[in-house]
Amino acid sequence: MAPMVDPLEARLLPSSAVRIGLIVPVSGVLGLVGPCAINCALLAAEEVNGRGLLGRRVELVLIDGGRAPREVAAEVGGLVASGTIQALAGTHASDVRVAVVDLLRGRVPFVYAPPYEGGGQARGLYFLGETPVRQLRPAIEWLRAHRRTRRWFLLGNDYVWPRLVNGAIRGYLDQVVGESYVPHGAAVAAVEGVRAARPDAILLTLIGSDLVRFNRAFVQEGLAVPRLCAALEEHGLLGMGGDETGELFASMGYFHGLDTDAGLSFAERYTGRFGPHAPLLNAHGHGCYEAVMMLASLIRRAGSLDVDTIDRHADGATITSARGELTLVDRQVRQRVHLGRADGLSFFLEKPFH
Repeated sequence: MAPMVDPLEARLLPSSAVRIGLIVPVSGVLGLVGPCAINCALLAAEEVNGRGLLGRRVELVLIDGGRAPREVAAEVGGLVASGTIQALAGTHASDVRVAVVDLLRGRVPFVYAPPYEGGGQARGLYFLGETPVRQLRPAIEWLRAHRRTRRWFLLGNDYVWPRLVNGAIRGYLDQVVGESYVPHGAAVAAVEGVRAARPDAILLTLIGSDLVRFNRAFVQEGLAVPRLCAALEEHGLLGMGGDETGELFASMGYFHGLDTDAGLSFAERYTGRFGPHAPLLNAHGHGCYEAVMMLASLIRRAGSLDVDTIDRHADGATITSARGELTLVDRQVRQRVHLGRADGLSFFLEKPFH
């Protein structure tokens, strides 16, 4: 098994391994992401160690990305400055990423997995997730054709990702009848404002437990207009007890039910490693597998941990994940996005968009 250590252990116990700081929320509003994400990162590290990396093993240093951005960034900065970690992989909120990138200034390579707001290019930083138009425009057009959605309400948490996502996608909506950003823990209180605006569709950029609680309260109030979520995955759907309205949608690059050869192969390896009762596979967790694998591909391609060398050789770095083959071009990847409709406790995949 590829070791995973906490930051204190990593500081106290020197290692010859390449140590990757794994930034994953294990607390806070996104804490439900943690268990699957950790498993997926471990699976990736074990697969990397089958070949080795620069003649060394990989170890993961778990950093709780669910805390305040400055707190996470300060811990990461200390680990980098002390030489404890040599690279970063993460699935966490964008405000955490921004704080980490601003502090580090490209001192180590960093692969960020989830959908993100676009822009943010920086030395040593690579993105695996979808930008807003790529992620959401096809789903919006599908809902317009199949649900006749015209009047949209935009509801998100109050930080950088929801605001910039909505700014980027607004021009593709027929009409915006309301827009609100709520602090973590206050999503349920937004239901009445949404009801009063009488939209015929809602774009949700709430995250984690806020997304779960809003959708649960929304259905309990007897409301049933289409809701398109930019961050809903299988654990969130389980957390809300499923959805039977037929009007809850998510647009993501990966779903557990993806029945491609690559998707089925990954699910088989995951279940074989962690057992049939392991945390359910989902997009955010699977992103950690991709992030660790892409770091390894970048480092192997460059033959070095030096950030400038990695940057020069980054284009063309390729991995195979449950989404299929992913290749970096201009620090990003491009893959299909899938529109899933909640069907009880699982997603029915309506359509892939290329």
